[in-house]
Amino acid sequence: MPELPEIETSRRGIEPYMVGHHIVKTIVRQPKLRWPVSGQIMALENAPVISVQRRAKYLLIELPDGWIIGHLGMSGSVRILPEFIEPGKHDHVDFILSTGQVLRYTDPRRFGAWLWEEDLATSNVLKHLGPEPLSEGFSGEYLFTRSRAKKTLIKPWLMDNKLVVGVGNIYASESLFEAKILPQRPAGSLTEPEAQRLALTIKKVLQRSIEQGGTTLKDFLQADGKPGYFAQELQVYGRAGEPCKACGMLIESEKHGQRTTFFCRHCQR
Repeated sequence: MPELPEIETSRRGIEPYMVGHHIVKTIVRQPKLRWPVSGQIMALENAPVISVQRRAKYLLIELPDGWIIGHLGMSGSVRILPEFIEPGKHDHVDFILSTGQVLRYTDPRRFGAWLWEEDLATSNVLKHLGPEPLSEGFSGEYLFTRSRAKKTLIKPWLMDNKLVVGVGNIYASESLFEAKILPQRPAGSLTEPEAQRLALTIKKVLQRSIEQGGTTLKDFLQADGKPGYFAQELQVYGRAGEPCKACGMLIESEKHGQRTTFFCRHCQR
């Protein structure tokens, strides 16, 4: 599943091709995604693009009359084509740009979404989200305060979008490893220094992944069609049974909240 660094990489990739240009029209070949493609999107004509932003794992395309909210789901991707080419089986939505280029949305599992909202403040998919992990609103003090008396395991707690957005399975495992914290501990067991270290580590891991273009594991490609490269730096995720790069002990895995968690019992406490 594309996580925050992948969505931010996509945003940065498509932004220069869209801002200052117009969406001439949209071509929707498959409107039945996670939610139906909004009628306002299907009806767009010659709409100028003001900005391309991101909130959590949502792409936000600002137009004069409202916002396109895009979510890539489990296996979706967007990319810029130099011109219209015949679509493949899983190419569901095209945004035809005034430059002749095309923003194409591809999604084999069809679990993404393209929604319309006049005011982001009233959006049902955005209004309950926690702070951005790279913002000043996310800090060690914030984590420590929110963790008090929490019995939930640290890993699924970090993945709750009401706590903080965009810390998905890959980056939660990697951040806990770098912060030397065992994912099986209850969130309420975090000390203040550990919360400070964890918040800083999450920021570092996410920023490093963004700089390297995201993590390519199965379906993610950047907007230019190239894979991300952060997978080459993964310390624990997907490495169960392999030696830890820090200590040589075998990486272990467990199911936490129906998601697989990877960790080193020697390096993490």
